[in-house]
Amino acid sequence: MSSIDEIKARIDIVDLVSETVKLRRTGKNYIGFCPFHANVRTPAFVVFPDSGTWRCFGQCNEGGDIFGFVMKKEGWDFPETLRYLAGKAGVVLEAPSAQRIQEDEQYNRLRALLEEAVNYYRHQLTQASSGEAALTYLRGRGLTDAAIEMFELGFAPDSWDAAQTYFIGKGYNNEELIQSGLLTERSEGSGGYDRFRNRIMFPIRDGTGKMCGFGARILNPEDVPKFLNSPQTPLFDKGRLLYGLHLARKPIRGADQSVIVEGYLDVIALHQAGFANSVSPMGTALTEDQLRYLKRFSRRMVLALDADAAGAKATMRGLEVARQALDRSEELTFDARGLLRNEARLQADLRVTTLPEGLDPDDVVLRDPEEWKKILEQARPIVVYVMESLAASLGVEDPKAKSEIAEKVLPLINDVPNAVERDAYRQRLARLLKIDERALVGAAAPSAARQRRRGVPSERRREAEAPAGLPTKEAQQGHAMETHCLKLLLRNPEAVYSLDRVLQAAGLSRFSAQDFEHADHQVLARLILQSLEQEQLEPLAFLTSNLSQPMQEMVTFLQAPIPYGEPKPNQIIEDLVRTLLKLRLLRINEGIRQMRFMQEDLQDQAESVLTPYQELISQYILVRGRLEAAEKSSYPVD
Repeated sequence: MSSIDEIKARIDIVDLVSETVKLRRTGKNYIGFCPFHANVRTPAFVVFPDSGTWRCFGQCNEGGDIFGFVMKKEGWDFPETLRYLAGKAGVVLEAPSAQRIQEDEQYNRLRALLEEAVNYYRHQLTQASSGEAALTYLRGRGLTDAAIEMFELGFAPDSWDAAQTYFIGKGYNNEELIQSGLLTERSEGSGGYDRFRNRIMFPIRDGTGKMCGFGARILNPEDVPKFLNSPQTPLFDKGRLLYGLHLARKPIRGADQSVIVEGYLDVIALHQAGFANSVSPMGTALTEDQLRYLKRFSRRMVLALDADAAGAKATMRGLEVARQALDRSEELTFDARGLLRNEARLQADLRVTTLPEGLDPDDVVLRDPEEWKKILEQARPIVVYVMESLAASLGVEDPKAKSEIAEKVLPLINDVPNAVERDAYRQRLARLLKIDERALVGAAAPSAARQRRRGVPSERRREAEAPAGLPTKEAQQGHAMETHCLKLLLRNPEAVYSLDRVLQAAGLSRFSAQDFEHADHQVLARLILQSLEQEQLEPLAFLTSNLSQPMQEMVTFLQAPIPYGEPKPNQIIEDLVRTLLKLRLLRINEGIRQMRFMQEDLQDQAESVLTPYQELISQYILVRGRLEAAEKSSYPVD
């Protein structure tokens, strides 16, 4: 895949255009007012997610892809736009070297080999006598010949060298067979043997239909493992592939929903029954890459889980389950917390539904397609699914069971970034457990008043009574965020201009040294701002000439390489905005806590306290809203 193709695969055109154009969905496309000419009456600007293009049907009468949009919006040439979008997508641009050209030619030859393998295995299934048992099995699972042909299913003979002999005869060598994943190299290094033997073969194609590898299912119940994938190769990366996506792309657009199931046969049976918006992951845990790719076609996703894998056992394992290779397990692992984080990062709508006990999706859809439709309609948000699963397994009559359910669900609710959704989930949990909602808030953080009644120091008292020299957790976080801001500013002082534009657009004050609490940080922040106001020297040269010895040592520390890699220019700005907003939010939260403490201890001065308290709440809403918008950036923070 070229750098341009990789950038297009990673950047959703709807997300990109939505940064500057307010879009609304109409059918499977999006419309809005064209940003390139004055028009506030008729929305004539259309984004086509399926093709990754846009067009203005009004005065401009122009169109293009993501590159054309940025070039027209920013007035840049193509190389500048390529560099910008590559940084946004996290793609490293490299000039095509002779080695890269040679690798591309090699990859094309490997794809041609895999296409040959598709035909070979199909012939073994449909034309050779050795494949009769496999064909009978597939038909017995309810698959039609048309579905078997559409998904190009095949059969690998029960032989250690049948495929090897065939492809050697076609002009391929052992090294190519090993690189394509069709051959397993012998431990002693002398040649290899067929990786797939006596198995039903499922060709795996990427979203554009290019061959990448194979999945294989046993025919003999005594064989192990039950499922076997191609190994990791230059073409096969199971963390970025979804089975059936090349056939499901348009149906997902049409239904505005993707359905994620566990098995290859589930996908085929669902497509056969008319539910062609179904796909399956290559491994036991959904990756962010897979969800990000699905989101290009629809933000609405349903995870259909087996009752045993997704029920009480899965949720009771702490909701954090390690990923396993498909070679070792075919269960789709349920990780509620990981799914919630991905849902928040991707701004998607991810829901979960459970199948009837003992049934797979193909079982359900083959006996009654309407039943499958109803199952999908009953899909629930992740938090609701978890709380109801736990309630069904533990019961809600025993007080200890209620406490255990609350203990497991509240951390999930706290992970939800939207405040309205968090409140709605708490209310729902309280109704489910038949308790007062205030008990849930108290379970997470007992109020200062109740602490005093119990003789327990309030949070502020605990801080005051803490041993000297031991900073609170909030203080440590604040110091770390101030330090990180300075690291970024020293790498690009001019980022202050972009930072101020973002802050002012959100109705917030511009960056100043007062954003920091530590005196040395305030001094350095003032110097950075002064370096931008003067014109005699470059900003960094001005800083160097005006630093005292202690400040020089601090700057040397701040300029040391960042452990997880140096950020790109656009990442510096995104990271700086996000970190400063988090820092301000931390200060505001601290102020709110202080005001609450004052209200409890100084009831006779309640009215004088209320006004600044309300002002802080107002600032909290502004900063929190801007932070949620900035969280789209995924660059890590110290």
